[in-house]
Amino acid sequence: MIAIIFRLAWRNLWRNNRRTLIMLVTIAVGIWAMIFMTALMRGMVNKMVRDAVKVLPGHVQIHHPDYLDDPNIVNSIEEHPDGILLQVLNGPDIVAWSSRVRVAAIISSARESRSITLLGVDPATESEVSFVAGKIVQGSFLNDGDDDGIIVGRKLTETLETGLGKRIVIMSQDPDNEIVDRGFRITGVFDANTEALEEGYVFTGVTAAQNFLGIPGRVHEVAIVGRGFRQIDGMYQAVKNAAGPNFSVLPWTELNSYLGTMLGVMDGFVLVWFMVVFLALSFGLVNTLVMAIFERVREIGLMLALGVKPMIILAQIIVESVCLLFFGALTGNLVAWLTIRPLQDGIDLSSYAEGLEMFGYSTILYPEMTVEDVFTANVVVLSLGIIASLFPAIRASRYQPVEALIKV
Repeated sequence: MIAIIFRLAWRNLWRNNRRTLIMLVTIAVGIWAMIFMTALMRGMVNKMVRDAVKVLPGHVQIHHPDYLDDPNIVNSIEEHPDGILLQVLNGPDIVAWSSRVRVAAIISSARESRSITLLGVDPATESEVSFVAGKIVQGSFLNDGDDDGIIVGRKLTETLETGLGKRIVIMSQDPDNEIVDRGFRITGVFDANTEALEEGYVFTGVTAAQNFLGIPGRVHEVAIVGRGFRQIDGMYQAVKNAAGPNFSVLPWTELNSYLGTMLGVMDGFVLVWFMVVFLALSFGLVNTLVMAIFERVREIGLMLALGVKPMIILAQIIVESVCLLFFGALTGNLVAWLTIRPLQDGIDLSSYAEGLEMFGYSTILYPEMTVEDVFTANVVVLSLGIIASLFPAIRASRYQPVEALIKV
C-alpha cells in the first residue's frame, strides 16, 4: 500500500510539469537563501568574536576580586598560580593561559602624548593567547619576560610621529600612588584589525613592567584560552571552582557583554530568518497542492466511491508535499554548498574598511556553513511544510463522493 501511495503521489506531481518545477525551484531558492545568508552572518559574527577574543580577553579571565570595579595597580594577584588552580590551568580542556600586568599609562614621544594601556606579558605564553605576536609588521616581538623593549601599534607610531628604534617615555603610577616614568625603545610595531587597538595598547616584558611599576611577582589578570569560544561552560566552572573566593573568574561573554549579546541575538535571528523564508514558501506550497487537488476533484471522488479510505487520500497528498519539499531541499542544499565553497578563502570587503573598523569587523568575510544550520533549515522546511500541507490534504479527504463526482 505504501508503494502504491508513493507511486500515485509521484505521478500526480508531474501531471503539471511547469507548476511542479516552479515549486521545486522556489523551495530550492528558499533553502539556498536560508543557508547562504546564514553562512554569511555566521562568518561575520564568529570572525568578529574570534578576533575580539584573540585580541586580549581570551575565553576566561582571572582577576583580583576588586580589579574590574577598580582597575588600580594595587588590585593584583600572584604571577604564578599554584595548587588545584595550576592543575586545572594545565588540564586538557585549556589550550593556553598567560599572566599579564595591565595598567593605564601615558605614552609620550618628542612631539605627542597619548593615554594607553600598558601590558606586561610573557612572550612564550602570550603568543598562544593573543594576536600580537603574529601581527608584527616591523621589528620583532619580545624575546622573554625580561625584555624591556616596547611593542606599539602602527597607528600609534603615526600619531606620536615616531617609529621603530625610536625612544618613547611611559608614565604611570606605582602602588604608593607615586608617578613613575621610564624610557623605552620601540622594538616592534604591530598591525591590528582596527585602529583603536593599534592606538590603545602597548606591550613589554612582564618582568620589565613589574620592575618599572614596583610590583615584583604580581600581575593583574590571567587570560585563558579553551577549545572554542562556544565551549567554555565546563572550563569556566572548573577554573571558578579551583580559584575559590579569593579570585574573580569571568567568561568572555561577561568581559565583552556587547559581543556576548550579539552572539545570542545571532542564534535567535537564525531561527527567525528561517521562519520568515518558510512563510513565503508555504503560500506557494499550499497553493500548488490546492490547485493540484482542484484539478482532480472528480478523480478523488471516484476513488472514495470505489472504497478508498479518506486516510489514503490524506496520505497521498502529504506524500506529494514531502516529495516536493525533499527534492527542493536537496537541490537547495547542493546549490548552497556550490556557492559557498568558492568563497571559503574569504570575501574582500576592503572597500568598506573604514566603516567596518568602526564596528570591529574584519575586512575579509569568511562564510561559515555549519552542519547545525543546514540541519535546522531543512528541519524547519520539511516539518512546517508537512504541517502546511495538512490543510489541503484534510480538505481533499473530506470530499463526499457524490458531490465530488458532479463537480465541474
